[in-house]
Amino acid sequence: MKTFKLLLLGFGNVGQALARLLLEKRSELEQRYSIRFLVTAVATRTHGRALNPDGLDLEKALAIMESGHSLDELSPSAAPLDSLELIRASGADVMFENTPVNYNDGQPAISYIETALKNNMQAITANKGTVVHGYSYLQALAAEHGVKFFFESTVMDGVPIFSSFRQLPVMGLTSIWGILNATTNLVLSRLEAGDSFDEAVRYSQEIGIAETDPSGDIDGWDAAVKVAALITVLMDHPFTPDMVERTGIRSITPEMIAKAKAEGKRYKLVAHAWKEGEKIKARVSPELVSSNSILYNINGTTTIVQFESDVLGKLSFIEEDLGPRTTAYGLLADFVNAVRE
Repeated sequence: MKTFKLLLLGFGNVGQALARLLLEKRSELEQRYSIRFLVTAVATRTHGRALNPDGLDLEKALAIMESGHSLDELSPSAAPLDSLELIRASGADVMFENTPVNYNDGQPAISYIETALKNNMQAITANKGTVVHGYSYLQALAAEHGVKFFFESTVMDGVPIFSSFRQLPVMGLTSIWGILNATTNLVLSRLEAGDSFDEAVRYSQEIGIAETDPSGDIDGWDAAVKVAALITVLMDHPFTPDMVERTGIRSITPEMIAKAKAEGKRYKLVAHAWKEGEKIKARVSPELVSSNSILYNINGTTTIVQFESDVLGKLSFIEEDLGPRTTAYGLLADFVNAVRE
C-alpha cells in the first residue's frame, strides 16, 4: 500500500476542513482504497508554515490554528518562507492548493500549481482563478508529467460536476444556466423576508457565507468566474470572467423585492451561457423568475446549475447546506480519483 505525501498550501477554513476530513476518513481510505497519507508541509498566510519530510502531526496543526499560535513550532527546522520553495522542498506526491482567488489573472495560484506539476505532484485546487486563467496550460503540463490537475470544488463545492462530465463522452453542451453564488441568493431571500440590504449582507457574513469584503459576490464576480470555468472546461472554449456580461445585485431594493413578491415572482442572480452560432456568450444578472421556474424555490444558500446538451436534454445539479466541509469533500474526492486513475 503506497503512502502519499501531502502538501496543504492554504490552511484556512477549507484547508482545516480538509485536514479534519482526512483524519476522519483515514481508515476508510486505507481499507477501501489502499491509500495511506502523510502530510509533509502546511502553509498559511498569517499563522506560519511547517515542513517535515517524515510527516507532521495533523491533529496538532489543527489545535495550533484553533489556539491562534504559529505552525512554525511544528517544524524541526525553519520552513522556506517562499511558497514555491516550500512546494519543491515538501517532497509531496499531492498538493492541495487553497489560496485566495485572484479574479484578474489567477496568480500566484497558477504558479503554485505549475511548480507542483513540474515536480510530478498531483495538483488539487478549489481556486477557480486557476481554471479560467490557466486551464489549457496546466492540463497540458499535467499530462506531460503523468499527473492530474483536478478542480472539482471550484464551482459548487463537492458537487461532482467536472468528474461527472469526464464520464459522459461525445456529448455537446448547448447552454448552462443557474444560480451559482450562494451569498447573493441568501441576500435576496433575506430581502424578501424583510431585511434591508445591509442587514442581509451582514447576516451572510455572520454565518460565514460572505467574505468581510462581499463585493466579489454582490457585484457578480464570483458567479462570472464560475460560469467562465464551466464554459472553459465543459464547452471546451477558453473564457475569462471579463468576457461575461456582468451585473450584480446592488441595484435591487426592498421595494423591488416587495413588488415582485406581490406579483408572485422573485429576483435571482442568474448565470447563463449559451451558444450563438459559432460563438459562446455569457451573462450574470438579476432576473425576475416566476413560480413555474425551477429557480423560484432555490432559496437561501441553495445553488443550482442546469446543463442542456445535444443528447441528454436537461441535466441539473442542486446543492444545499454548503460550507467548508462540502468544499473539502470535493478536494478529497479529487485526491482519491487522481491517484487511482
